[in-house]
Amino acid sequence: MRYSLIILFCCSFSFAYPQSATEIIQKADEKMRGKTSQGEILIKTTRPTWSREMRLKTWMKGTEFAILLVQSPPKDKGIVYLKRKKEVWNWMPILERIIKLPPSMMTNSWMGTDFTNDDLVKESSVVQDYHHRLLGDTVVNGKACYQLELLPKPNTAVVWGKLLVAIDKNDFLELYTEFFDEEGKLVNTMQAYDIKLMDGRLIPTRMEMIPADKKGHKTEIRYLSIQFNRTIDDNFFSIERIKQFN
Repeated sequence: MRYSLIILFCCSFSFAYPQSATEIIQKADEKMRGKTSQGEILIKTTRPTWSREMRLKTWMKGTEFAILLVQSPPKDKGIVYLKRKKEVWNWMPILERIIKLPPSMMTNSWMGTDFTNDDLVKESSVVQDYHHRLLGDTVVNGKACYQLELLPKPNTAVVWGKLLVAIDKNDFLELYTEFFDEEGKLVNTMQAYDIKLMDGRLIPTRMEMIPADKKGHKTEIRYLSIQFNRTIDDNFFSIERIKQFN
């Protein structure tokens, strides 16, 4: 009986003990990735005097492969971004030209939005390229969250000097992120909304990215559909393939 109580106490303690910062980040990252994902998204960019919408199809496999295909507006239709491991290419059908993007371009705006090339194509990995530290607890939109600090590991080619992230404790959803440059200045804030069940997985279906110093600027991403864990062969993510998209 005594040993049973000891075992019960130890098990209860292990369940109550907070998870490590890296485990929390891994769970949140996997929640939005799955082993693979393919979906359709709408991106709306808002400026003080205008706004525009883009529609994309996306295919992703783990952290190493991704394709983003622009479907509209008509003038941008057929533009493709391809990621294979740490290399990123951009296919421009109107020019019939493919460009390999150097790491220095990952900080650039993705097609005039408030997201960077790295935010969309995800050359860097929040799991592998950053040190993770659990700061404490916070609340976002009424949900209890872990608050974490992510600092880049030495000699890693990442865009941001620091990330402050809030992850929902129950479902491991990334609900709020602040992006800082290397000097510690706040650049962008991203917040997630409209949590819904899509393909059997509870995820935020709308994200807003708002620049810190550009009044009236905002970019919104909406998931129109998404499927997780369907088989996608590595060979699908090839330069030859992206030249064939219409």
